[in-house]
Amino acid sequence: MIEEIKMNRVLLKLSGEALAGDKKTGFDEDTCVAVAKQVKTIVDKGVQVAIVIGGGNFWRGRTSNKIDRPKADGIGMMATIMNCMYVSEIFRTEGMDTNVYTPFACGTWTKLFSKDEAVADLNAGKVVFFAGGTGHPYFSTDMTMVLRAIEIEADCILGAKAIDGVYDSDPKINPSAVKYSEVSIQEVIDRKLAVVDLTASIMCMENKMPMFVFGLNEENSIVKAMTGDFNGTKVTV
Repeated sequence: MIEEIKMNRVLLKLSGEALAGDKKTGFDEDTCVAVAKQVKTIVDKGVQVAIVIGGGNFWRGRTSNKIDRPKADGIGMMATIMNCMYVSEIFRTEGMDTNVYTPFACGTWTKLFSKDEAVADLNAGKVVFFAGGTGHPYFSTDMTMVLRAIEIEADCILGAKAIDGVYDSDPKINPSAVKYSEVSIQEVIDRKLAVVDLTASIMCMENKMPMFVFGLNEENSIVKAMTGDFNGTKVTV
């Protein structure tokens, strides 16, 4: 059960695709508000929350085969910044204080990433968003998620995705796919399970960063994960 780990500080990874809801692109405001309300419940209980959001509701690194990979990844980084700016403002309307950090300057819209400043914000009860990926091409938001979780010394990663856990094959393609209730990160690597990309998986393994993967679209799934009523997959290290 998720309650085996005492969680004082977590990194929540939100799927950009899931934030789009049924529209599949852009933002579904009702979905974003529902996420904000859940995070507010957690924050009010004293848990420190940092957030990484994917950019799949706008762009994926290989959306176009006509431009080179570094430029495509740069567009993806911009997509994550748009997502974090929007969702952070939704969080503010629900009574939370937020800051958005990026690995490169974005004028006055975001703050330049500093571990010390981000941790100080978390200690002050603010919700911190890490946008813009790592600032380098060829690194996914999975890598950003794991890197930032390690840097801020999070207790675990909560992965809120468009699917409700880790399966032995793609459930969108194989209706007979079997969901794991628990799986080791070594098995994820060995079997090439689509949890996070290989580089991020190895970083999780080497730094002993556990993950809990669940469906964002399940009602109150974030709160349920935090309270032990967990319906997804525990990825152990």
